[in-house]
Amino acid sequence: MNGGLATNARLLDALVTGWPRADGAPERAGKGDGAAGREMAVCVPFPYLGQAQAALSSSRVAWGAQDVSAHASGAYTGEVAAAMLVEFGCRYALVGHSERRQMHGEGDVLVAQKARAALDGGIMPIVCVGETLAERDAGRTDEVVTRQFQAVAAALGQDLARIVLAYEPVWAIGTGKTASPAQAQEVHALLRRALERAGAPDVSVLYGGSVKAGNAKALFAMPDVDGGLVGGASLDADEFLAIARA
Repeated sequence: MNGGLATNARLLDALVTGWPRADGAPERAGKGDGAAGREMAVCVPFPYLGQAQAALSSSRVAWGAQDVSAHASGAYTGEVAAAMLVEFGCRYALVGHSERRQMHGEGDVLVAQKARAALDGGIMPIVCVGETLAERDAGRTDEVVTRQFQAVAAALGQDLARIVLAYEPVWAIGTGKTASPAQAQEVHALLRRALERAGAPDVSVLYGGSVKAGNAKALFAMPDVDGGLVGGASLDADEFLAIARA
């Protein structure tokens, strides 16, 4: 929950300038040097979706929302449906971010319902999973992450292949702590095996948790880390671009 019209304008303009459209066509995701072969998106607070659409529609930077309703329409005051996001050109919506799970009591079933609603409405959900520090210390990381993943896999079936998955250890979000590349790879490998068993081996798996320019290269060098779900560092265009180029 950051931003304002003026600060957004400066940030989005810097991203457009720093992430140029090389050939007039979108690039496919993949690993390489510079901006070629990469995809970048910004997920903004709901009031600024129109601003993001206007600023980014002719760029290589996609945009999305930070949440989406599990409902298509109706008497759900304060909720925002996937079809509404589509009207603002959204390609993505975060689903099950740890702050939604912790502060708003969103459980595995609701997260799965939101992922289903996003896909049904034409939005690609970025589904977040991750353990707390207490759960990691108790040796329950695999159990917790697998449970969160399986709820979504069960709800989506074959459509699981249409999501993006993000591992965000809760203990590394906004704390300055970061999972080591080896720790991140261990959980990403677990998720990759789960995706393969579910028939969705090509789903991108992002790492989120105090990603910075200084640690991005080492994290992204891991074989099962496909990119980053960037938090505070995304508010600084230079930092965000440095992470993306890593």
